[in-house]
Amino acid sequence: MRILAFGTYQAADHPRVRVLADGLRARGHVVAEANVPLGLSTRDRVAMLGARSGAAQMALRLARSWTRLTGLALRARAAGRPDALLVGYMGHFDVWLARLLFPRTPILLDHLIFAATTAQDRGVGGTGLKQRLLRALDGAALRIADVVVVDTEEHRDLVPDRLRGKAVVVPVGATEAWYDAARDGAGADGGPLRVVFFGLFTPLQGAVTIGEAVGLLTADDGVEVTMIGSGQDLDAARAAAEGGAPTTWVPWVESADLPGVVAGHDVGIGITGTTPKALKVVPNKVYQCAAAGLAVVTSDTAPQRRAFGDAVVTVPAGDAAALADALRTLAADRALLGRRRAAAAAAAERFRPAGAVAPLDERLRAVVR
Repeated sequence: MRILAFGTYQAADHPRVRVLADGLRARGHVVAEANVPLGLSTRDRVAMLGARSGAAQMALRLARSWTRLTGLALRARAAGRPDALLVGYMGHFDVWLARLLFPRTPILLDHLIFAATTAQDRGVGGTGLKQRLLRALDGAALRIADVVVVDTEEHRDLVPDRLRGKAVVVPVGATEAWYDAARDGAGADGGPLRVVFFGLFTPLQGAVTIGEAVGLLTADDGVEVTMIGSGQDLDAARAAAEGGAPTTWVPWVESADLPGVVAGHDVGIGITGTTPKALKVVPNKVYQCAAAGLAVVTSDTAPQRRAFGDAVVTVPAGDAAALADALRTLAADRALLGRRRAAAAAAAERFRPAGAVAPLDERLRAVVR
């Protein structure tokens, strides 16, 4: 089939759409792209939607991107009408344009996040009218799409009953760059246990809890930590980590360099958040760290247990002491560390792009006849 990946998604920042496109290609489909990145992070988009002037700002941004996007889409259509459109991450508005330009073409919407629940998780949008508007935005996007791609059963359950039949669960997975970055023998040199966290410092991530765990570790524990990223909880996380394990704070790593940087560590920290959304996700970094050959320590939640089982180390969400203890144990027992790395890497094999998109491929072949 011919599939057109369409929208203002930013694959460099949010690689989910790249996993979907690469996986569909690997399964025999021809995937072209019409993509004009909007130039806004998830945080920016959510903040704009929660602000009084946000609608006007978003409309202006979309108008600029959509003008170019329309041209790209029409040229792609001239080269051969697609059998389906894949609207990428944060496509709540893009799906409207996709339907306008391709009124009879099935649309696959990557609905990785719900605007309403994400706004609540990040303390934006509040309640009342703004939440109703965000729920309406989610609902409209779900109605327009022919197939709704979600990442966990918990997110599938958020789709309204009347539309739930459209939903298909596709794990986030990891791009091949993460598998290629894996290094044999890392962590076997007897030096400090190299631990990395990367991502946004938000409540979902449990950034403050991770900072507290770092603060509970001492130089004698043999742990060195790298914290990569920024966000609303960065200052609180840094304050909590003060006086603990030696820590390097890195505000930014280019997406192309990130797999190699992460693969130079022994352990990757997933999430430890206790928010409702944190209990519904398996974050990118868990798939990515496992693919890069790291041992993974993350929160003990239903979707993460379902995805990885015993292949990752789990601790209670929000429990800094348990997280610190898990890191101490891995630092003290390098044979255990090796087994944990091997288990995570083996489990990650199921989430290469071609494997991750298997449920979507099956649904696609049923929808496009």
